[in-house]
Amino acid sequence: MTNHDPSQSGPAATMPAAASAGLPVLIVDDHSIFRSGLRAELDANIVVLGEAATVDAAIAAVIELQPRVVLLDVHLPGGRGGGGTEVIREAAPHAPHTLFLALSVSDAADDVVSVIRAGARGYITKSASGAEVSEAARRVAEGDAVFSPRLAGFVLDAFGAVAGETAETTEELDRLSARETEVMRLIARGYSYKEVASTLFIAAKTVETHVSAVLRKLQLSSRHELTAWALARKLL
Repeated sequence: MTNHDPSQSGPAATMPAAASAGLPVLIVDDHSIFRSGLRAELDANIVVLGEAATVDAAIAAVIELQPRVVLLDVHLPGGRGGGGTEVIREAAPHAPHTLFLALSVSDAADDVVSVIRAGARGYITKSASGAEVSEAARRVAEGDAVFSPRLAGFVLDAFGAVAGETAETTEELDRLSARETEVMRLIARGYSYKEVASTLFIAAKTVETHVSAVLRKLQLSSRHELTAWALARKLL
């Protein structure tokens, strides 16, 4: 592995041979002690491809390394001042198979909502253990939305109900078939496609088709938006 100074704007070091043995992740945080500690505590089947400490370095690393999951701090120096949100918006179009899990000391509502709106699939605080971060990364890689318990309320509020939304919810649900509604509820609860397929005794490909239809009919763009939508309408 080549040496890389994560404070610079270049991409992080890569370990392509090891990536095949586990879940490839990129750690993005501007504190070297935290990066080192997290790397040491992650499960053995989590493969750290590299690290980055700034917005510019993170964008370059995501594009070059194409990790499955980015463990992303919200507040980062560099770039145009957008922190983790900027990393997601700039890097995601160039890494279509990469997912972002926010991992931050901040539990402020504005930070949570901002990064989720940008496209992060989850948000957990740095008080989580290495095992908890590893499990969260695996769940995100499988398509789940993951939040620290108290942070889910911020997401609910951000996408929350307003007066008169009950009627609107009924109208929205009427667009879905009975099977699509079943799939929607399970997906919103964090089930993977395979788990939904097993629960409903249908093929995983059929689940994928139903999810695409649900997102289109509800005018949502991702599973994490679906989870927030369902939480806000108290459908879970």
